[in-house]
Amino acid sequence: MDAYTRHAIVKTSIGDITLVASGDALIGVYFPNHWTKPNVRAFGTRVETSSDRLLAEADRQLSEYLQGDRTEFALPMQTRGDAFQEHIWSLVREIPYGGTATYGELAEKYGDRSLARDVGKAVGSNPLAVIVPCHRVVGKDGKLVGYAGGLERKQALLDIEGVGDRRDDPRQLTLGGIPSLAGQQ
Repeated sequence: MDAYTRHAIVKTSIGDITLVASGDALIGVYFPNHWTKPNVRAFGTRVETSSDRLLAEADRQLSEYLQGDRTEFALPMQTRGDAFQEHIWSLVREIPYGGTATYGELAEKYGDRSLARDVGKAVGSNPLAVIVPCHRVVGKDGKLVGYAGGLERKQALLDIEGVGDRRDDPRQLTLGGIPSLAGQQ
């Protein structure tokens, strides 16, 4: 029998976030219009955080992080990726609060710098946004590039961590490798 899967939508300073749990593990943290968000049927029953200990704790810790009062999460979590994705997500978890790494650096840590694009796809498929800190992964030369929750959220999360503005020139922003129209109005 499958573990009980349920979700809650919480209001945060960076917009609504959907928290998904299965059994006693957090399995999803998604923004509206998240690039790789599964079909909502996979989220299970919608519940209120007040009625679910795990989702309430995830909401509390997320709120503390967004207020600058928490630097790491202590939640039971489970990801369900392939072996490559799981390895990359484990490398992303190693990026310290207030630090960043490039896709190329993660590919090099994996053992093959030529896999930077594949690393980008794995990072973009991270089901636990913020909790597994994929917002700390930046493009070559430290430029702010693609984030499943949007570049504004990515910058806001980096700002919380004191990383500073990575948007040097808004015309240099990219979204999944596609130049953004930001700043060209």
